[in-house]
Amino acid sequence: MRWKDLAQIPIRYPLAFGIGVSTIKTSASDLLVQVVVEKKKEIDWKRNAAFATFGFFYLGGVQYALYVPIFGRLFPHAAAFASKPLREKARDVKGLASLLGQVFLDQFIHHPFFYFPAFYATRELCMSDKPDLYGAMQTYKKNMKEDLIAIWKVWIPSMLLNFSFMPMWARIPWVAGTSLFWTCILSAMRGGDVAHVKDIEAPFPTSSTLTMVIEGLDEIFASPVDLDTNLAHVCISGAGPDRIGTVAIMTRTIADSGGNVTMSKMVRLGTEFITLLHVAIEPEKRAALIKTLRDNKELKQLNIRASELMPRELGTYKDTVVGLKIHVIGPDRSGMLARIAETLARRNMSIEDVTTEIRRGKGGQRNFVVNAEVVMVENMDQDNLDSFYAEFQALKEELQLSVVDIRVHM
Repeated sequence: MRWKDLAQIPIRYPLAFGIGVSTIKTSASDLLVQVVVEKKKEIDWKRNAAFATFGFFYLGGVQYALYVPIFGRLFPHAAAFASKPLREKARDVKGLASLLGQVFLDQFIHHPFFYFPAFYATRELCMSDKPDLYGAMQTYKKNMKEDLIAIWKVWIPSMLLNFSFMPMWARIPWVAGTSLFWTCILSAMRGGDVAHVKDIEAPFPTSSTLTMVIEGLDEIFASPVDLDTNLAHVCISGAGPDRIGTVAIMTRTIADSGGNVTMSKMVRLGTEFITLLHVAIEPEKRAALIKTLRDNKELKQLNIRASELMPRELGTYKDTVVGLKIHVIGPDRSGMLARIAETLARRNMSIEDVTTEIRRGKGGQRNFVVNAEVVMVENMDQDNLDSFYAEFQALKEELQLSVVDIRVHM
């Protein structure tokens, strides 16, 4: 068979082609999650068959019926509009109205009331030993607002391109390609994240998966201490009476000495002002910067301390296999941070960064919020990781925490 004949298959058999692509895509997405994310030694083919079935009937069949014959009849200008050059599209008022109408029906009717419920139900049937479809719908109802906002951020631009440029036979393959690309991004960024497998499996971006992607992109950029190896790096800290102009004086002194503030944390606690800065500077100017800061009379009240920072040696945590981001919220009480820190210490986990704050909850309740980034400094297998999650669930009951969110990041 010639390539020219193969290229005609999607056009001659659009339904079969769309169903085939959607079935293969959905099956491949689940296999990607099982192999890369869950790191399974044996593939769960029963589960994979369930996802492939969902791809066959809903993604391939139902969505084909919606995007091609139904939308084709509701919007008779759609096919002609997609084939026009860009300049003609801009002048085609009926075509533009048709484009917006298709996107509106797809994103604000189809996804909220048909697609999401179908997938939540399928996922419940595939992933639960005792499926609870009512519970699945309640979960979707709870997540609906945030999930829809997340999906619109990704799929509205995608579907604008789809309905603007794709011929009718290519609409389903475009949707399948977008969702497969999405799953690949999540699996690449969250490989090993057994705590959020269900979020990664979703072929659409939920609020959780969008958060994972944003976090994953943030993790691409390492600390300036590790990146700018040709520069000297100084950690500057100070604490003293709060006074207007302190930040201006300190940062001007650093700038005039040739330093560049790349990271900083400054906060007022009562009448005290506390500051912590990372400064990158040419090596030959480092000593002069430190001396200038210490000799500045206007900064004496801050009791300035400055020390040189060195890049972390790769061997420091030679056995590190994974990092964790921990987000905890619960009623404010004495000892909460200590209990969490003790739990991490018993697991031989190193706290890389931790921030805490008090927030007002419903009825004026004071909630204590903890955000921590930790790394495991010894190899931890799946059983130990599972027991760590279980220990935090016990901590949730003990401290009456309303939120315990643990995300794995590489």
